[in-house]
Amino acid sequence: MTSTPSRGSALSVRRTTVDDPLARPLLDELAHEYLTRYGSDADLRRYPPEEFAPPQGAFLLLLEHGRPVAGGAYRRRNPHTVELKRIWTHSAHRRRGLARRVLTVLEREAADRGYSRVYLTTGPRQPEAKGLYLAAGYRPLFDPSADPESIGLLPFEKHLETPKP
Repeated sequence: MTSTPSRGSALSVRRTTVDDPLARPLLDELAHEYLTRYGSDADLRRYPPEEFAPPQGAFLLLLEHGRPVAGGAYRRRNPHTVELKRIWTHSAHRRRGLARRVLTVLEREAADRGYSRVYLTTGPRQPEAKGLYLAAGYRPLFDPSADPESIGLLPFEKHLETPKP
């Protein structure tokens, strides 16, 4: 588990594991959100925690004054692609650009580990997530003008820049 400062003196990034007790409040709130919007939080149990562990995966928390305010993870999808999962901002800390910061750190770390593409899906009842990914340069792999409910999961991709030596 490592922690590094992020932009803003009170923010730091903690690279950790899905089962870190510090992550529990964020993941509990995410589970509640999934239950409220979709009637199930089964997606949170779909993958074993080790899929989000280095060297092929990552799980991180964005901390403010040592408390989790946002987080996210990725898992290896194939030798060139990671899949983002669990991007979440605590409800008391939204509209501050924190999820975008999480995305930026995950993308940078994936590129540093040799991945060249990011893939993700978000649910049709999460317009906030759809907006975030579009604003962050993700390409929709669906017709964005279609009714999201008629599509189901909304897939996106983004090609990463190779780190300069």
